[in-house]
Amino acid sequence: MRKPNDVTVKDAISKMLDVYRLRRKFDETSILSVWPEIMGTAIANRTKQIYIHDKKLFLRIESSVIKNELIMVRQGIIQKLNEHAGSEVITEMIFL
Repeated sequence: MRKPNDVTVKDAISKMLDVYRLRRKFDETSILSVWPEIMGTAIANRTKQIYIHDKKLFLRIESSVIKNELIMVRQGIIQKLNEHAGSEVITEMIFL
């Protein structure tokens, strides 16, 4: 039986991330970890470098054809990644 002041583990972790101001970094790393799942193995295998800095996603893609395709659907990718995180983590994609 639950007591009135009991908190679920999910709520406790969420509160801890907010109190220690780790939410943004947690969301960034979750986006980086699901990049292959969201984009697929073909694109993930050709992604040589990926990181987030100041709400900008930096990508180094080895294939120029895939790079051009990603540039054309840039806003859709940003929207999918932000939906996964549940907040606006990425505002821009930059290709290196």
